[in-house]
Amino acid sequence: MSSSSSSARELRVGIVGLGWMGQVHARALSRLTQHYTDSPLRPRLVAVADTADDDRGARAADAYGFDHQFTDWKELVSRDDIDLVCVTGPNFIHRDVAVAAARAGKHLWVEKPAGRNAAETAEIVAAVEAAGVQTAAGFNYRNAPAVEHARELIASGRLGAVEHTTVRFISDYAAHPEGALSWRFLNEFAGSGVLGDLVSHAADLVRFVVADIDELVVDRATFIGQRPQAVGAASHFSRGGDGPLLDVENEDYVAALLRLADGSRGMLESSRVAVGEQCTYGIEVHGTKGSLSWDFRRMGELQLCLDQDFQNASYSTYFVSPGDGDLSAFQPGTGIAMSYDDLKVIEARRLVQSIVEGKPHGATIHDALVAARTVDAMIESSDERKWVRL
Repeated sequence: MSSSSSSARELRVGIVGLGWMGQVHARALSRLTQHYTDSPLRPRLVAVADTADDDRGARAADAYGFDHQFTDWKELVSRDDIDLVCVTGPNFIHRDVAVAAARAGKHLWVEKPAGRNAAETAEIVAAVEAAGVQTAAGFNYRNAPAVEHARELIASGRLGAVEHTTVRFISDYAAHPEGALSWRFLNEFAGSGVLGDLVSHAADLVRFVVADIDELVVDRATFIGQRPQAVGAASHFSRGGDGPLLDVENEDYVAALLRLADGSRGMLESSRVAVGEQCTYGIEVHGTKGSLSWDFRRMGELQLCLDQDFQNASYSTYFVSPGDGDLSAFQPGTGIAMSYDDLKVIEARRLVQSIVEGKPHGATIHDALVAARTVDAMIESSDERKWVRL
């Protein structure tokens, strides 16, 4: 892929949903050729569809330079001048938008959860395979250079045989008891609670870094059982008004024991109501010869315990360097921090590679289907109080 950005073909983009994540996609696509000057495709933001009833959508669309704005996503998907559709709206529209876009021959960049359950996600997969389009799924944490380095260390045997893994995705975004009862707390619209929102990321991280999950047993809980009714559009952090308290339909917290395909064991814990925690996302892996851990809040670091005796060993901090993952596309030297948004630029880069080469690079809709099946298995395990095989 040696073409300069000046000779790159246009990749005409439509984005459905211009909230925070839609704007993250818009920024990532706008920055793509700044970080990857050899990109054979140059994204152009052609159209956006958003149903916001205030001027947020119009202001954001103007700021990002979209040529066209719609309130109905069907108008966007039907356009002949769009090659890629980004699906970044609420969970309950993902399946319909993605299936329609694939059937219209558009490539897809879909945020997780791709569908509200595995059945909806499988419908997207079927449409994608029938159309022969390329996809990206929003599992951005696997794109961190430190995570890619961790994966390489494990695959090369530097930790020995993996014994056990702990992955935690803990946050406080729903911790306030007066947080508005938005669509995220209702199964008809969200499909699940913290399972789809954070556990899908955690499960994908385990798969990417260590091995597939073969079997699991799960406990889940809802700690804030009622919330005030939302007024208008509500974000993760919106407060409810003085309206009635309504029932929360999905889980705040999940804990799981895992059996992985390599014979190792694991633990997964996730919460959206953990006071004192913000984006406490990370993974620890222990092997027969060493260990490592990664914390998203210190994204460019790995804690490594390698090449020491079995007892009284200690950790040291490894700072990612050019040559680890895609760091060199963003920073010239060791220890210079990357951002969350940078991970999305990497995601866009890999989608472009997929489109140009006609084969997948990075996380795809098929990875989203594995995550959705994992979430469904967790619900089954919790409901029936038993181990479930994937």
